[in-house]
Amino acid sequence: MPSSPSSRAQAAREALAVRLSHIRKDAGLTGRELSARCGWHPAKTTRIQKSEMAPSDADIRAWCAVCGAEDQIGDLIATSRVVDSMYQEWRKLHRNGMRTAQEDWTTRHEQTGLCRVYASNAVPGFLQTPAYATALMQAITTFQGTPDDVTEAVAARVARSRFLYEGGHRFVVVMEEWVLRARFGGSETMAAQLRHLLTVQPLASVSLGVIPATAQRVIWPLEAFYLFDDRQAAVETLTAEINVSQPRELADYAKAFAGLARMAVYGDTARALIENSIDACG
Repeated sequence: MPSSPSSRAQAAREALAVRLSHIRKDAGLTGRELSARCGWHPAKTTRIQKSEMAPSDADIRAWCAVCGAEDQIGDLIATSRVVDSMYQEWRKLHRNGMRTAQEDWTTRHEQTGLCRVYASNAVPGFLQTPAYATALMQAITTFQGTPDDVTEAVAARVARSRFLYEGGHRFVVVMEEWVLRARFGGSETMAAQLRHLLTVQPLASVSLGVIPATAQRVIWPLEAFYLFDDRQAAVETLTAEINVSQPRELADYAKAFAGLARMAVYGDTARALIENSIDACG
């Protein structure tokens, strides 16, 4: 069975730690000797070698310099950055608030021709209204205990909707019917969000499918994920964003998306489900 994205990220961290450990040993240095020459506590070296701590660019430069392995600095830093991007904790991404992360997502969409989205827990960001986005992001900020810059973050998130109308981008969205019923904000906020879905549904750039709650499942409910062309998948878990670029895993996500899309309804049938959810808002 293929390993999960999170386990692959951990394996990559451990592989980087092993490389650094081998460089130290090849230089004939003990952990304490390397620590002294680098000017940090021995515990830091131990944590890096056990993959309990991700080394910074400066750490890698110092490590390689004292080991006479300057020729490996560039490759190790590049590897470290890839590893760091594979599994990113939300609290780390949002340590200064959510705006910067939202701007990073804007860059991803700008560079993507076809974005396929499986929405299992909330309306995708580029389809959210300001009020819905505010309610959702306020809940996330409160849960994570990170700085509150919701107003700025919402503006950055909602700005992504421009890609629906410009640049030749294509968005294929499949959402669970549950998403239409899960309320963020008051009844009017939710109703307005659902009406907005009806507004964007006819756009040439958008394919919007809804998996009815009564659908016969061929793919079980999954965590929300985004496929950016065929180069990357971003998976959203409770604690982290997992970025997948390994071809075999990308193929699995594409296969899962195709199965989910086959279970969905479109056009007037999807519209009826959205309208029924508006009526349920009261």
